[in-house]
Amino acid sequence: MNGGLAALQARLQHSFGDARLLQQALTHRSFSSDHNERLEFLGDSVLNLAVSHLLFVRLGTLPEGDLSRVRANLVKQETLHQLALRLGLPTLLRLGEGESRSGGSARPSILADALEALIGAVYLDADYAAAQALVHRLYEDVEMNPRMDAAAKDPKTELQEWLQGHKMKLPVYRVAGTVGAAHKQTFEVECEVTELALRERGIGGSRRAGEQAAAAAMLIQLKSRSPKQAP
Repeated sequence: MNGGLAALQARLQHSFGDARLLQQALTHRSFSSDHNERLEFLGDSVLNLAVSHLLFVRLGTLPEGDLSRVRANLVKQETLHQLALRLGLPTLLRLGEGESRSGGSARPSILADALEALIGAVYLDADYAAAQALVHRLYEDVEMNPRMDAAAKDPKTELQEWLQGHKMKLPVYRVAGTVGAAHKQTFEVECEVTELALRERGIGGSRRAGEQAAAAAMLIQLKSRSPKQAP
């Protein structure tokens, strides 16, 4: 294992038993078919649970809706991008030639996805406790307080709050398709509100961007419904 990966493990405070997981977590789809998107999918769920627990402990008197808003600030792309920079991920990413030439190693969406993939990789390499401990270390110096609930809401956060306010389950997002070369892919993402049997789609240059576009489309539909159709 090269020195960069050894140094990253020291920063993570986790030594991988299966070095292939670490390598896969840092591999973009433009580089290889053995890329990090499945690990990212897993890491996203682990991250949300670990951050939820952290907030539950630190902000013990905050109600559910406010906790959700604070969490949205902590797991959004901008925050994950900054954490990825702290770990030095830009120099360790494995990117295809086209993606590398177009500045992929500095792209916030790619770095945020790689960080989630690393969390997923730690979970598989060890267990949830190890992944949770990593998340807690990553967020040790990140501010989290009730005032964060005043931050501007992105469409996914706004949709989540709308559904929670109407006592409904959270929306389900799934990638419906991808178009284009690996370094310039466009993602079509479907957002489903199962209790209302509603589906909307959005398109973006990353999975995250597609999810935000789909959530925005869903909000438009929900807000345009007549009073008789509202739950």
